[in-house]
Amino acid sequence: MTLLHTLLAFFVALGTLVVVHELGHYSVARLCGVKVLRFSVGMGRVIYSRRIGRDQTEWALSILPLGGYVKMLDARDQSLAGVSPEDLKREFTRQSVWRRIAIVAAGPLANFLLAIVVFAGLYMYGMPEPVPKLREPVVQSVAYQIGIRGGETITAVGGVHVRSWSDVRWQLLQLALEKKDAAIEWVKPDNHVPGGLVSQTHVLPLDSVSSEDIEGDFLGVLGLSLARPPAVLGKVLAGPAADAGLQTGDRILTIDGVAVNDGLAFVETVRASPNRALHLTGLRAQQPFEATVTPEAFNEGEQVLGRVRVEVPLAPEMSTVSESFSGAIVRGAQRTWNTSILTFKMIGRMVVGQVSLKNITGPITIADYAGQTARIGLVSYLSFIAFISISLGVMNLLPIPVLDGGHLLYYLVEIVTGKPVSERFGEIAQRAGLAILLVLMLVAAFNDIVRLIL
Repeated sequence: MTLLHTLLAFFVALGTLVVVHELGHYSVARLCGVKVLRFSVGMGRVIYSRRIGRDQTEWALSILPLGGYVKMLDARDQSLAGVSPEDLKREFTRQSVWRRIAIVAAGPLANFLLAIVVFAGLYMYGMPEPVPKLREPVVQSVAYQIGIRGGETITAVGGVHVRSWSDVRWQLLQLALEKKDAAIEWVKPDNHVPGGLVSQTHVLPLDSVSSEDIEGDFLGVLGLSLARPPAVLGKVLAGPAADAGLQTGDRILTIDGVAVNDGLAFVETVRASPNRALHLTGLRAQQPFEATVTPEAFNEGEQVLGRVRVEVPLAPEMSTVSESFSGAIVRGAQRTWNTSILTFKMIGRMVVGQVSLKNITGPITIADYAGQTARIGLVSYLSFIAFISISLGVMNLLPIPVLDGGHLLYYLVEIVTGKPVSERFGEIAQRAGLAILLVLMLVAAFNDIVRLIL
């Protein structure tokens, strides 16, 4: 069922993105008066079709479910013998260069528009997001060195207001790619004034963040992580915790004399202490207590870890980020724009070798993410579709022959030179473009397989 669920989520997402992309081409082609012969979802042999409308456009499903296309009346692909003079005026290459640019660009633009609509809808609905409240960083970290001690709630990064942890990560990621330092503004409860807040700004240096860090948990490398709830025990199962007399609701304050700042610290200490007796102090119904517990050992891969068989809530504090209709549209457009620019930057860094090609993913990884986000919930799944839609739009705008961006490059050359690209050059460029796409597909497939194995 998990595999079926993943495949269903993948093909629903892919089908939606393909249909939207091709509808962009189709709609603008019709607006420009170009005759559309076929609209196909899928590639290869047509397995079902139906002709609709004055032009009897063939709406088709094809056997290969990856991709789709819009086939227009085009002298480059077919003979125009027998075509009526009226339809000849509607042939693609007879249109002005600006109309051809509009038709080709409409596909990627439709993907960006879909992302804006999805993000706007999610922001109007309300997106549950972790509050950007910080956990105490380790002493050796950059975060600790600039004065962060835990409990701070970030309000702005680089002068940009943030409302959630994803906003913080997004702003820091963009600054890290540009090797710029980040001004972090935060507020924290004032211990001297009941209900008061202390506000400060610290500069977080990002020049030490490497390309490898960006590809992983670069916030963790900087020492930034989400605050977690106190170490209050949940359900106690049969095992070491129950044997030691621990009870639901116990709050653990210290382990072997070392303060336990939150539930995650408790879990980390227990996991690092298989078969080692731990002396605990804490509060039970506001009364102090002590206990000694010995975590049992278990294997996780090649590691031997400890556990005491007790539930410890670790979920960070959450808030719902929502906007008005106009605010949601603006925020959706901003999110789409920023994601597009960041994607272009990442691709550029891959080209010059500053970012690993391991970031290229193929259909297997995308299908896996589709299944995971669908299982989490509709909000996560729709967010995934929006991000993939942006990626599809960006990829199609790359100046690679056979992609929309390659055709747009031809038309820009035509505008500059006053004449279209020669057929001979176009054929050579097409072969080169296909070779580039084949290499990218092989790299993506290799990365997918490696991820599956590891």
